[in-house]
Amino acid sequence: MKSITINGSKREHVGKAAAKALRNAGKVPCVIYGGEKPLHFSADELSFSKLVYTADAHTVVIAFEDGNKIDAVLQDIQFHPVSDKILHIDFFQLHEGKEINMIIPVKVQGTAPGVRDSGGLLYRNKRKLTIRALPKNLPDFLLADISTLNLNDSITVADLSEETFKILHPDEQVVCQVKMSRASMSIEEAVEDEELEEGEEGAEGAEGAEGAKPGTEGSSDGKKPELGSDDKKPEAGDEKTKSEG
Repeated sequence: MKSITINGSKREHVGKAAAKALRNAGKVPCVIYGGEKPLHFSADELSFSKLVYTADAHTVVIAFEDGNKIDAVLQDIQFHPVSDKILHIDFFQLHEGKEINMIIPVKVQGTAPGVRDSGGLLYRNKRKLTIRALPKNLPDFLLADISTLNLNDSITVADLSEETFKILHPDEQVVCQVKMSRASMSIEEAVEDEELEEGEEGAEGAEGAEGAKPGTEGSSDGKKPELGSDDKKPEAGDEKTKSEG
């Protein structure tokens, strides 16, 4: 892992007043933990730019005026809520044979076929992962190769694991995946619904055609019309009376 050197000055006084005076002078109050006792020091605010304002992970070599140097990693940082100026930084001292936990960024390499050929989108579920390793085995970043990811494929923590460090997340934790975009899913669902509606309408039309049979002319229900009172046949007596008259 790359290292950044910061020139520090040991602090003789601690407390709110002393810290405020350092900030007014353009310096940042800091403390190093992990040694025999906490070590308080200060450094120019500009010297932290390459350490703080970057996505990369770095170790730090803190060089003091007396020639003493301490290897450390950034543990915590506090910013002013309005101006975003650095208020305070905590470091943790590194020891050669002692493992340490550190947050490492995840970098993506390659082009996923599921994005290029199938219209999917790459989702970054985890951009940083916490690992445990000896200082000499701390990686600058974790590399996720997406060049073989098709639609609905994913890369998990287990795919990024190595023998030189341990990733402190479940093996099945998804780091990145290729999924169909929400817009594409909406369009596909709309097309499926439209095709389904058309199929139902066709089925109903076919069912209606099978149920309809040609009826007898003059009747909508196909039955032969019955004779009404005006359509009765004249009885024999009626004809006789009519002839006699």
